[in-house]
Amino acid sequence: MSDGKQQGAGSDGSYGGLVHINPEDLGAPRGYSHGTLTPMGARILFVAGQVGWDQEQRLVGEDFVAQFERALSNVVMVVRTAGGGRRDIARLTIYVTDKNEYLADLGTVGEAYRRVMGKHFPAMALVEVAGLVEPGAKVEIEGTAAIS
Repeated sequence: MSDGKQQGAGSDGSYGGLVHINPEDLGAPRGYSHGTLTPMGARILFVAGQVGWDQEQRLVGEDFVAQFERALSNVVMVVRTAGGGRRDIARLTIYVTDKNEYLADLGTVGEAYRRVMGKHFPAMALVEVAGLVEPGAKVEIEGTAAIS
């Protein structure tokens, strides 16, 4: 199996120090990478699940896309506070309370994603859950970053 390159990646398949691993035999991923290899010597940051709330820990509203964008922005904020950036994010796990709501807004979700992450698509998983700890939260995102 050969390693496919992610669009927007460097000529060696790297993206901000990370190397996205996309074997051709698995088909081209859309909006994520099959795997992400961290550089030697990078520090690993585990970002706790972030919901779409502000500094006062109030949800930004009931809108799924608004909560998604804020939760993702909160993940990036943690990474930046640790000395990294969005391109250092190696993995995201997205928990949603209603995958149909996610799929119904997929185009708008993609636009919100690109506003926060640009064209960086780390390894990702989407998991539908019965509920989240924060009342009213529709999405929670956790991440792993490799900061050089």
